[in-house]
Amino acid sequence: MNRENIAQVGIIMGSKSDLPVMQDAIEVLKALGVSFEVSIVSAHRTPERMYEYAKSAATRGLKVIIAGAGGAAHLPGMVASITHLPVIGVPVKSSNSIDGWDSVLSILQMPNGIPVATVALNAAKNAGILAAQILATSSEELALAILAFKADLRAKVEETAEEVENMGF
Repeated sequence: MNRENIAQVGIIMGSKSDLPVMQDAIEVLKALGVSFEVSIVSAHRTPERMYEYAKSAATRGLKVIIAGAGGAAHLPGMVASITHLPVIGVPVKSSNSIDGWDSVLSILQMPNGIPVATVALNAAKNAGILAAQILATSSEELALAILAFKADLRAKVEETAEEVENMGF
């Protein structure tokens, strides 16, 4: 399903090591037919690149930004401080992480006036779904695709529930 008229989602991350986590957002957006772009944008190592990305995002047609970051995890908040677009932060449990809590708290504890929607640790799939739901507020076609996606999730749970119930416990 390809919806070329649907607004895009920007998926950014602090480093390539975040890509295995962020892949889940990519896959769900593909499944829903939402167009997106993916890039590496480090708040600490490439602040000028981050600034340009966030500053130009809306003029490039983006409507939502998903920003994944580990460790200090400043990327989502810094991007949110520059753009008017909604930013969804994905805390990533990185190799230098304090069990992921540093990333969660860095993204979650934004000051008033600079909101960042925050999903659970490594929950890029939820970030992709949330981005699609934001876009679906102005697209009935996408709203129907999300309802079908959720119906499929429900059916999978019901199927596994039946399997467990038939195991004879």
